[in-house]
Formats: sequence, structure tokens, C-alpha cells
Amino acid sequence: MAAIDIAELRKSYGRDEVIHGVDLKVADGEFVSLIGASGCGKSTLLRMIAGLEDVTSGTIRLGGRVINDVEPKDRDVAMVFQNYALYPHLTVAENMGFSLKLRNVAKPEIRRAVEETAEVLGLAPYLDRLPRALSGGQRQRVAMGRAIVRRPQAFLFDEPLSNLDAKLRVQMRVEIKALQKRLGTTSIYVTHDQLEAMTMSDRIVILNGGRVEQAGAPLELYDRPANLFVATFIGTPVMNLVHGTAVAEGNGLRLETNSGRIPLPAGLAVAEGQALVYGIRAEHLDLTGEAGPDTLPFELELVEPTGSETHLYGRLCGTAGTVIQRDRAPLAPGRLTVRPQADHIHLFDARTGRRLGA
Repeated sequence: MAAIDIAELRKSYGRDEVIHGVDLKVADGEFVSLIGASGCGKSTLLRMIAGLEDVTSGTIRLGGRVINDVEPKDRDVAMVFQNYALYPHLTVAENMGFSLKLRNVAKPEIRRAVEETAEVLGLAPYLDRLPRALSGGQRQRVAMGRAIVRRPQAFLFDEPLSNLDAKLRVQMRVEIKALQKRLGTTSIYVTHDQLEAMTMSDRIVILNGGRVEQAGAPLELYDRPANLFVATFIGTPVMNLVHGTAVAEGNGLRLETNSGRIPLPAGLAVAEGQALVYGIRAEHLDLTGEAGPDTLPFELELVEPTGSETHLYGRLCGTAGTVIQRDRAPLAPGRLTVRPQADHIHLFDARTGRRLGA
């Protein structure tokens, strides 16, 4: 196994630059997810590592070796695609052993490697079947098995679960993560599904327009987003955001909004008159019986029970907002008050979008 080190990586198509000087280090055995909106460059970045896209500038190192100009077949990485990419006329065993056959590995060794991998993936009963006789989840396991038998230095996953139904995606993400931990193979996983990234990754890299917005452990990104883009990209429902201006009141500052003033956390480097964005996640707002100096107005419009939680949709300080409650108390549309949990308030500079404070 080996670490991956990407430095100042750029990719251009003619005059159009789509990857803008990306730096990324993936430790040996680490599972890192790349996420972002469609067109952010995550699949392009993965294909550059695999050698399927040329590098315009910068370096990619695998295990300390620069692989920019190394042929894909010689990079010692294995890629698992969204559409499985299985040969329809080959059996499961033949698909899994195909790369070893191309390397002129002896047949007994191929058979041993395929059978061992099939046992790990629960594919042993299906080795003589063709792909068309398998379910979607079984086909994805075959695609993974084909990668595993090579014993590569790194796995590259390009949205491997997007063609599966919701229940099977949950099952497969558990299996992929458990398998990766068992094998200890360095892995980069591209997905548009933030839940996959949050539950599977050691670290997440959030891309936006070919640039890294923030990289870190899943809960680090959730609890301390570096900017407004990350704050609104990570988390479902989206973080509540209220825009306003800092005004002096008493010995401190408050946020002047369209529907009143909000108390601001003490100790922040905020200037009077500064345009700010106040953020609070839905689960960090508590219903309270009456208004107070530290409460916010919430106009309830819709109640959505989900079983373990109740989602309340409406207007928070005059802006579209959501509150999540654990109890099942009957509520009707109307005016309520909520109290933000002080330790979970986020504040951003409205002009730069950058987080203020720790």
C-alpha cells in the first residue's frame, strides 16, 4: 500500500482551466472522499490520478513515485466505476481474473486469487455466472473483486453506488468501508452523496469549481465549516442562515435583521456595521414557551413527522428555516420561539463568506 501526494495539480481543456492548483495528501491506508456539486472537478481529479486524463501541470505521487507520465496499466491503482464496466460475455470468475490474465499470471494463481476474493465478497456461488444473471449489488461486488485481486497500492472509486436503490446503497457502503478497513488499501472515493461521504470517510475533501474549499474529518466539516459554501453543502437539512448587520447594544454587539435583533457570541472580532451571516443547524434550535433576550422568532408553516424526529419548516427571523425536534408534541402552524444552543452558533463574514472565530 502507499500514500498519495498531489501538489499544485492543474487541468485545462484549451483555455478553460477546470482544476485549479489542488493540493491533497492521502495517507497510507486512508479512506478519503471527494464531494461537491456536479461539474466541480471531482471525477476529473480522480481520472487524473488513474491516468485517464493528462495532467496540465503539478505532480501526482504514489508511494513517493511521480506517476504523471506513467501509463494507467502501470500505475498500480485499481478503479471501480459507476457502471460496473463488466465484460458481458465473461463469467464472474473470468471478469475478476481478467487483469491478472493480461499480466500473464499463471492460471492456478489466478484461480486462487479469484476464489479467495470471491469468498470475501460473498461471490463464491456465482463464479460461473454471467453478469446478466446477477443483481446490481452482485455486479458491483464483481467490479470490486476485479480491483481487489490485483492487490493494487490504491483503490479509486467513481460514484460506485449511484446506480443502486436506496436500501442496497446503505448495505453496500457498509460493506465497502468494512472491506477497505480489512484490506488497509489507500482509497479515494468520489460521490455526490454527502451521507456516503460522512459515514464512510476518514476525511472528506469538498471541491467547488475545481478548488478545495475544505478538507477534514466528517464531523469537523459539519461542526466547523470554513465558509458559507461548506456550511450549506454539508448537512441535511441545510444550515439555517440569517443575514444582518452588527450593531452596538449595551456592552456588546447584536445582529440587526429584518425581524429584530439577534444576540451575537462574545469574543469575536466583529466591527459595528459589518455585514454578517448567522448560522445555526436545525437540530440546535430548541422550542421554548416564551420569548426572551436569547430567543429567535419562528413562524411555523409545515410539520413533517419522520418517525425518530419531527421536522418543522417555516420562517426563522423572516428567512426560510427548519427546526428538528426529537419529541412528538402536537404543533400547529403559527408563531413560535426557539432558543439557539450557544455552543453551536456559526458566524460568517457576508462579504468573504469566511467563518469568524474558531
